[in-house]
Amino acid sequence: MTLSGADVRRLLNQHGLAPSRARGQNFVVDPNTVRRIARLAGVGAGDRVVEIGAGLGSLSLALAETGASVTAIEIDGRLVPALRSVVEPAGVTVVEGDALRLDWAALLGDGPWVLVANLPYNVATPLVADLLDGVPAISRMLVMVQREVGERLAAGPGDEAYGAVSVKVAYWATAKVVGRVPPTVFHPVPKVESALVRIDRRPAPAVGAGVDPAWLFTLVRAGFGQRRKMLRRSLASLVDSSAFEAAGIRPEARAEELAVDDWGRLAACTSSGRPPS
Repeated sequence: MTLSGADVRRLLNQHGLAPSRARGQNFVVDPNTVRRIARLAGVGAGDRVVEIGAGLGSLSLALAETGASVTAIEIDGRLVPALRSVVEPAGVTVVEGDALRLDWAALLGDGPWVLVANLPYNVATPLVADLLDGVPAISRMLVMVQREVGERLAAGPGDEAYGAVSVKVAYWATAKVVGRVPPTVFHPVPKVESALVRIDRRPAPAVGAGVDPAWLFTLVRAGFGQRRKMLRRSLASLVDSSAFEAAGIRPEARAEELAVDDWGRLAACTSSGRPPS
C-alpha cells in the first residue's frame, strides 16, 4: 500500500502539519509514481536501501513493497511521528537527522547500499557530491530532482548543462536521466518539472590514482568559474602553458569541451599538483 493524495492530506490534517516551503517539501501523492521510482532503482529482496527526505513515507512504502530493507531519513522533526506511524508497520527503519551532517559510516557500515530519494532543489547538488566523495558504501543512487539539476548531474562535454558538478559525478560514477516526473503528482504542486537520475558508482575513479582529486577539482572549478574564457586564460594562474601541449589539450578550448579524463591528464601535467612559479 502507498499513499494517495487523500491519504497525504489526511495525515497532514491529523498531525496539524503543512508542507514547509523553506525545506522545499513537496510530497508525492501518486502511487504509480513511487512504484515507478522503486522499479527504476532496481531494488528488491536482499537489497539495503537508504532513503533521504522520506516525508510522509509514500516512497518508503513503495520501496518496502519490493522486499528491500529500507532505512528512511527525515530532517523535519514535525513530520517524524506521522512518518513513523505510516512506515514502521511496513518494517521501515526511521532515522531523524540531517543528511548533510550524518555520520554515514556509523549509520551504513559496509556496503553496498542503494540511495533512493526525492531531493529538494537547495540540497540536491551538494548532497549528491558529498555522498560520492565520502560514502563509498552507497554503490548506486536513484534521485528525483528538479529537471535542470538532473540534467547537470548527467551532462557530458558539449551539453548546455555541463558544469563542474557534471565532472564530479563523472569522476566517481556514470549518470543518466531515466525519467521525467510532472508537477501534478506532488502536493503542493511545484512550478517545476522533476527528473529521475540514476547514478552508478564506478569500481574506481575515472581518473588514475596518480592524480590528486583535490588538485583536479581545483582546476575544474577554476575553468568553469570563467567558462566563457579559453582555458589558457581561465587557468593562467594555475597551469603553465606547456602543460596543455603535454596533456594533449588545446589551450584555446573552454572548460565545457573537456571530459573528465581530459581534466585528469591536465592535472597530471601541472607541476605535480602545484601552480606554476
